[in-house]
Amino acid sequence: MSAVLTEPSAGPPVTREQVQQAPKVLLHDHLDGGLRPATIVELAAEVGHALPTSDAGELGRWFTTMADSGSLVKYLETFDHTVGVMQTASGLTRVAREAVEDLAADGVVYAEIRYAPEQHVANGLTLDEVVSAVQEGFEEGMAATGITVRQLLTAMRHQARSREIAELSIAWRDRGVAGFDIAGAEAGYPPTRHLDAFEYLQRENSHFTIHAGEAFGLPSIWEAIQWCGADRLGHGVRIIDDITVAGDGSVELGRLAAYVRDMRIPLEMCPASNVQTGAAPSIADHPIGLLTRLRFRVTVNTDNRLMSGTSMTSEFTNLAKAFGYTVRDLEWFTVNAMKSAFLPFDERLALIADVIKPAYAKLAADV
Repeated sequence: MSAVLTEPSAGPPVTREQVQQAPKVLLHDHLDGGLRPATIVELAAEVGHALPTSDAGELGRWFTTMADSGSLVKYLETFDHTVGVMQTASGLTRVAREAVEDLAADGVVYAEIRYAPEQHVANGLTLDEVVSAVQEGFEEGMAATGITVRQLLTAMRHQARSREIAELSIAWRDRGVAGFDIAGAEAGYPPTRHLDAFEYLQRENSHFTIHAGEAFGLPSIWEAIQWCGADRLGHGVRIIDDITVAGDGSVELGRLAAYVRDMRIPLEMCPASNVQTGAAPSIADHPIGLLTRLRFRVTVNTDNRLMSGTSMTSEFTNLAKAFGYTVRDLEWFTVNAMKSAFLPFDERLALIADVIKPAYAKLAADV
């Protein structure tokens, strides 16, 4: 299917200062990937967890260096140290509260933060106690900042607890949990291994996203959508493999890419993380540029702020430098994300109309 490329928005590229001021919406951010290095050091001392270094500055650099490997498997190994210090209720609450504070300081007005409860029970917490501790931290953070944050409960795709975690998400869906996800290494662990969980969630009229099309290609995306019924795609960067750009600049979409675009299936794209894991060669060569011009439902996200040394401000600033994005482009990404959030329609609409659009209108007027 042939497709038409849109022209970039007119106007000067946004500056970092403008990006910092702009309201942002974050759909793909891992709780265990966004800890403050100083918090890791303090929590590790409390629980007796050995770290590569006890100097917070050095530890922060260690995380970004180790994650910058070009391998998703090696990237995921860095989580041993964050998950290792998130095994107590007080530790989980602190990490959750600080995550909200950090996002608010970065201009985020709505966020869905995901984590796998099954990874936080090593010291005896129940799954329910884990979710409760995280929610307590989110509530404290929201009360202090005024932003809105929801939980996404994640099941690990190499484990066999997805139905249990799906049921947990339903038990908590009116108490701070907005949806469900599966994560972990894609190769060898297709989403259809967890079909029982997804069918259960569909029967419960619940929302879920699936990590797909990051380290593995089109079959992972196809299964996530057509077999499992995903509302959104976590990353989805490899949808580019179903798009052909000819020498004359004409573009052809394969059947899967056309379906994803036609159905407005949101892509939770994480540029900095994708470069680190080898899913994209660089920001300038990231498929987000082409997918944006083709008007896929693209959203911009951080994935793991600690490992990638990133923030929403950094992500948007780097994209603006690479592709010349303007204030209007940032607004487009942000409205895309808010439209795609697992929040009730009225609440999404209110944030768009009362918070996001007025702020961008003011930014655009000041350019």
